[in-house]
Amino acid sequence: MKIKIELFGVSREFSKNNLLEFEINNNSTIKDIRNKIINYLDQNFNGNKNFKKIVNSSAFCTENNNIVSDNYKITKNEKIAIIPPIGGG
Repeated sequence: MKIKIELFGVSREFSKNNLLEFEINNNSTIKDIRNKIINYLDQNFNGNKNFKKIVNSSAFCTENNNIVSDNYKITKNEKIAIIPPIGGG
């Protein structure tokens, strides 16, 4: 099964296309997706620690704009968005 990860905010630096695509197992969870992204960062950005912190502190959102927890199961080909924390003041 394929999943597309839409990149927002600073996570757009992970790809020139503003999205990542992964092949995943049926019933994978958001936690599994976090791990896939971390592995991708290890391979493509020499394990950039700041990028990893972004992934670990980000929220994930479904196609229906619902924020989901790490145990959310992905049961079909779908788009998930990564929403990094935003600083401001």
